[in-house]
Amino acid sequence: MTKQTDENQHTCGLSHQGCVSMVPIFNQLDTDHLDEIMKVVDSKSFKKGELVYRAGELSDVLTIVNKGSLRIYRLSESGKEQLVRVLNPGEFTGELALFNEAVHENYAEAMASTSVCQITRSSLQKLLISYPSIAIKILQELSARVNQSEQQAARFTTESTEQRLASYLVDLMGPDNRSDMVTLPLSKKNLASYIGTTPETVSRKLKELEEMQLIKRISSSKIRILDKDKLLFL
Repeated sequence: MTKQTDENQHTCGLSHQGCVSMVPIFNQLDTDHLDEIMKVVDSKSFKKGELVYRAGELSDVLTIVNKGSLRIYRLSESGKEQLVRVLNPGEFTGELALFNEAVHENYAEAMASTSVCQITRSSLQKLLISYPSIAIKILQELSARVNQSEQQAARFTTESTEQRLASYLVDLMGPDNRSDMVTLPLSKKNLASYIGTTPETVSRKLKELEEMQLIKRISSSKIRILDKDKLLFL
């Protein structure tokens, strides 16, 4: 684990409402059980740009985002960065190490001032024995992430940059498509890393999609989707 200053390390004094209860794997538990979990939780804080962990370091804790956000990314042998996912409050990383001793394959970096709650492998394994429903929730999350990774890999091999960008914009609408207005949660740099291109190409492709009257840029981060169907079939 990346070494932090003493003031950034302390026993978690947060209430379960502030951290653990917002996590899907824990939020079905009652108050007494949540209080029991909080006894084995530690809290750490990270400044923007600080690494929570590096590739190659031992992965032996479950890290839950309490406030702020983390970006999970990997580096190729050539040093090229590939964004894997962004974690927001209530989301977590490090779950694979709970079942097998492993090292991190990715990097986790704070995107803003961020606080996390962490539970060691040994502590969480004891909780899994007491509350089997937690194990089921973790497996469900793992399944969803595998599916997301497979979809992302397929897009890299079968879709053009324009198609990957269009698919990303449609995904932001969510499954119910209630609103045609989407907010980009990533900077152009991070978005470019996520879809495998450059920030300049992202800007150019957004302009082209607007000229095709498929989207309308309201601001640097807000976009109105004008024709979802045509975006999907570029």
